[in-house]
Amino acid sequence: MSFLYNLVFKRTSTFAVGILASVFFFERGFDVAADALFESHNKGKLWNDIKHKHE
Repeated sequence: MSFLYNLVFKRTSTFAVGILASVFFFERGFDVAADALFESHNKGKLWNDIKHKHE
């Protein structure tokens, strides 16, 4: 725990960078998960699934 404190939480600047990095990776992960959920829920209705019928 002291390693994490000394690395991230000791100074405000590193704490802010840590928060920004965490938010970035959380947003990317949430976006990928939401897209996967949307595509699995709408399987067969999306353009990638039906474009061979209309080309």
